[in-house]
Amino acid sequence: MTQTTILVLGSGMVARPCVDYLLRNHHLPRMASPCRTLSAAERLASGRPNAEALALDVSSSDLDIQVASHDLVIPPVPYIYHADVVRSAIRGKTHVVTTSYVSPALCELDAAAKAAGITVLNEVGVDPGVDHLYAVKTITDAHNKGGKFSWSPRGVLLSQFNSATFLKDGEGLGALPRVQNIPEAHTVIRGSLRYEGNPALVKALIDLGWLDSEPQPWPQASGLSWTQTQQRATNAPSAKEADLLARVDELCNFSCEKERETFVAGLRWMGMFSDEALAGHQRGNLLDTLSARLNGLCRFQLGERDLVMLQHKFVVQLPDGSKNTITSTLELFGEPGDYAAMAKSMLLDGFKPFAAPGVLVPCSPEICDPLRAKIEAEGIKGADMMYWVSSSPSQMYRRCH
Repeated sequence: MTQTTILVLGSGMVARPCVDYLLRNHHLPRMASPCRTLSAAERLASGRPNAEALALDVSSSDLDIQVASHDLVIPPVPYIYHADVVRSAIRGKTHVVTTSYVSPALCELDAAAKAAGITVLNEVGVDPGVDHLYAVKTITDAHNKGGKFSWSPRGVLLSQFNSATFLKDGEGLGALPRVQNIPEAHTVIRGSLRYEGNPALVKALIDLGWLDSEPQPWPQASGLSWTQTQQRATNAPSAKEADLLARVDELCNFSCEKERETFVAGLRWMGMFSDEALAGHQRGNLLDTLSARLNGLCRFQLGERDLVMLQHKFVVQLPDGSKNTITSTLELFGEPGDYAAMAKSMLLDGFKPFAAPGVLVPCSPEICDPLRAKIEAEGIKGADMMYWVSSSPSQMYRRCH
């Protein structure tokens, strides 16, 4: 029996549950888990029979060699590398499954992927991914009953840098209703819910230069403290706190004093006014340096676990003129895993909707229904609540799946 080989580009938190799921599928016995540092890949492969570790920088020329020698590649690496991975896969005629949104760069590769005869399936993680599966189910159920959607938001996160995009009165982003299969929608808003203060915090970090991903040699200099790094990033006259705060006031535009106080408190929590050395947090740019710091500050402690909540809310108008609201909620405790691994099994099994070449997303029942069955087999299920838009409590009922 021919062995199916999967190349997992990464060995971080997302890669581990992906590898575990792959190894539970007996028809996928061989794994390669590369990263820049071999030791990290070896830790991932340790204790996992049939998992092979190798060192590979996704920005190196070796990527083509490795991608071409596998049946499929899953890249749980930052989305900025995905276009390069897909280009390599096109050259090597290797299928790709990602958990990220389809970027403009990936859209441009659709024709080349079709010409190469490969499938590039995207948006099959938790968000985006699981959210699609239940949104498509709700939309399809309503359409089958003759319903029309009068309002349909869907949370979308690509990056903090993305500007807000929406369809207003049928203009602005004409492809959205077709993609979401809601042709009757005239206004569609895509956005992400954030904790209060998040936009102001992120904007101020951008203004101070902390989200700059351009390579810089100086953040890796030995002996630098956080105050010195803050001074260099903002061009403050000194590393004294008063001078650093003065630069914050010069570079950032706060709507009120409370907003400023909240941001400064956040900087203190991150240690930006500390004389502590960067120690193991030095990276090749400010964004990665800050990310390394936050990774340490936000690490789960013993006994803690993560929580993911997804919710869709639809207002549907039925043929008789009545309206109801459908709320679909999914709650995931613990480690949700990487659902790209589930999608890949269908792709490699030759499941017809997954075998279509080109850049794909799970926005049709043909793709979403079997994927939803896969995740529900893993114990992950959503609960729907439907109620008529009425003051009568007798018209409310709950439906669970």
